[in-house]
Amino acid sequence: MSIRILAIAEQKDGKLSNVSYELPTVAQKVGGELMTACLAENADALAAELVSRGGGKVLAISNPALKYYNDEVYTRVITELIKKYQPQLVIASATFYGKALMSRLAALNEGAMVSDITGVSADGDRVTISRPAYGGNVTMDVIGSDDKILFATVRPKVFNEASGDTGEVVAETVDSSLFDTRTTVKEMVVESGQSVNLMEADIIVSAGRGVRAPENVEMVKKLADALGAAFGASRAIVDADWTEYRHQVGQTGKTVNPKLYFAIGISGAIQHLVGMQSSKAIVAINRDKDAPIFKVATYGIVGDLFEIVPALIGKFEANK
Repeated sequence: MSIRILAIAEQKDGKLSNVSYELPTVAQKVGGELMTACLAENADALAAELVSRGGGKVLAISNPALKYYNDEVYTRVITELIKKYQPQLVIASATFYGKALMSRLAALNEGAMVSDITGVSADGDRVTISRPAYGGNVTMDVIGSDDKILFATVRPKVFNEASGDTGEVVAETVDSSLFDTRTTVKEMVVESGQSVNLMEADIIVSAGRGVRAPENVEMVKKLADALGAAFGASRAIVDADWTEYRHQVGQTGKTVNPKLYFAIGISGAIQHLVGMQSSKAIVAINRDKDAPIFKVATYGIVGDLFEIVPALIGKFEANK
């Protein structure tokens, strides 16, 4: 029996997030029948784009109430799709919206929930999902059961973006009462000071206590700008009020998985490593040659960051 998979595409301001294109790749690993839910104010164009990127049967639902993400409305509408199509596996990206949505869906549909998955496979009609545990030191396998829908959030940047144009758009209609809500989102306001989304960034430049003072954080941000990267931070400088919590990477912050991660003045406490050690390449800059960060670094630079970082900024800006 073919496994039925429902992927939940994520859109902001009428545009699909890059993480949405990674979900079809997850489905390919399972080898089942893929359906992708596309919810938006006007979903037709987005749905067509998803078909062109391997989204399979794209279930398009358009309504003004879907312009902005709303827990209550999205949960109701997707639950109707789940009842209709009876998927065994439901997947979404492990973003702020994805995590909030999937936990609600799992509870409402009496399913099993697995977060931040990094691998998936299938044996017949049985799905096995892999996720990091114990601070990323081990990988845990979770096997789906026959009597529960398996809901999973997929860690961004682990799977490649899909390609392929096989599929179709199916215009879905649901009862209008599902769009009634006690909460109305009027607008979404983007926070200033971060041009690249930390969770979706290919390159992240993070600062730690080694920058010594809050005014020196701007130097690290300048390097991030020179690279077209997102800015990250260790808990130490967030707790010291040198930067905002939204930049924090680590166990109590965001888990990231970029292609390139710069750790500048970060010692490498396990709480920070948990959030970034799966990065494809890690460049550590620290004057302490025995700093734990060098144990996970792909490249290590032992030296004064106040000399090294300005030199890197100059080099990258010159090559723009």
